[in-house]
Amino acid sequence: MDDKKTSFIYKILYFFIRLFYPKPRIFGADKLPQEPCVIVGNHTQMNGPLVAELHLPGRRYIWCAGQMMRWGEVSAYAFEDFWSFKPKWTHPFFRLLSWLIAPLAVCLFNNAHTIPVYHDARLRTTLRESMERLDEGNNLVIFPEHNVPYNHILYDFQDRFIDLARLYYRRSGKALSFVPMYIAPKLRETYLGEPIRFDPKAPLDDERARVKAALMDSITAMAESLPEHTVIPYRNIRKRDYPKNIRKDISEHETACC
Repeated sequence: MDDKKTSFIYKILYFFIRLFYPKPRIFGADKLPQEPCVIVGNHTQMNGPLVAELHLPGRRYIWCAGQMMRWGEVSAYAFEDFWSFKPKWTHPFFRLLSWLIAPLAVCLFNNAHTIPVYHDARLRTTLRESMERLDEGNNLVIFPEHNVPYNHILYDFQDRFIDLARLYYRRSGKALSFVPMYIAPKLRETYLGEPIRFDPKAPLDDERARVKAALMDSITAMAESLPEHTVIPYRNIRKRDYPKNIRKDISEHETACC
């Protein structure tokens, strides 16, 4: 992953981030296919991209919101996506912060191993670069949660990223695998699950639904199988509202039964 030219400032930032960001233990790396795949994980705010860039094994490129890579779009996007769910009295501070981080964000996300993601006509650029990276033997890392609650572990997944598998099959004749990933920053652990292989012969709508459900179920199951810990959610909400990986209704029921 050293084929991309990076700025000197980024190299300094990378050094200090890697120095101070806690290194997680990675479990299940042996489950990664030999051929290129798409690793799909819970976002955990900034933890997901940091773990993916700094510590995931193998060559990989991370899907990144294109707005975070463009000067004129960073501030509005950052406030809406990171801090708009904070208490309203804090909004002036976070609006100022969203402007202050713009130079840092542009530097980091344009120099890291990222692919800009767009949801307009520029989507073609996202798909083209994604195919090129897969052709080179890189894995892709995608965090597809969006602002729709799903369960105590995840927000709902957007599903159009699964269309990559159809494009890849047309290009290579190979069925692409999606590998579920659960990141638990509070445990300093990251887990990779069993690959879910796309079926190019099935209707695309059916495969979107099947692969999405299988990924979300696998990530949830991995999270619930671990010792009790605080889940860092997709939304940047108040820390006292962060959920636990074990739902109280389940744990209390099991305790009563035992």
